[in-house]
Amino acid sequence: MRDVFAKPPSPPDKGLAVVMASPSAGECRSLRSICGYWKWRLHEARSCQEALLLARKHHVPVVISEPSLADGDWRTILDGLAELPEQPRLIVSSRLADHHLWADVLSLGGYDVLITPFDPTEVSRVVFLAWQSAIQERDLKAAANVA
Repeated sequence: MRDVFAKPPSPPDKGLAVVMASPSAGECRSLRSICGYWKWRLHEARSCQEALLLARKHHVPVVISEPSLADGDWRTILDGLAELPEQPRLIVSSRLADHHLWADVLSLGGYDVLITPFDPTEVSRVVFLAWQSAIQERDLKAAANVA
């Protein structure tokens, strides 16, 4: 039987933290399982405001959000994340991930789109690559400030 948690391109960082903005207990439970496997910390939010507070408080490099929440949508979160000194990567999760959503997310500065229900291999890959992207940007900014 195939391992549903296939390894990302290189070992994941055990200190990786993720915020999930979703009112869906099922989606959070699924992501909690994937994060638990990798020993990543998951902070769960039910609203845009809560997600932004958690992202600020815990300095997370990756935020995953459903397209629509009670107090806004993924764009609300993306706008809020842009105000942070080290901007986390935003991944939008949706059952109806079509090319329009993908194009909107990417053109407005989001990192990627994940289809739900979550596929553990795809989540691991996308979250790990988003984390790598955030770390590389942080390191480039630090190097520019030293020079």
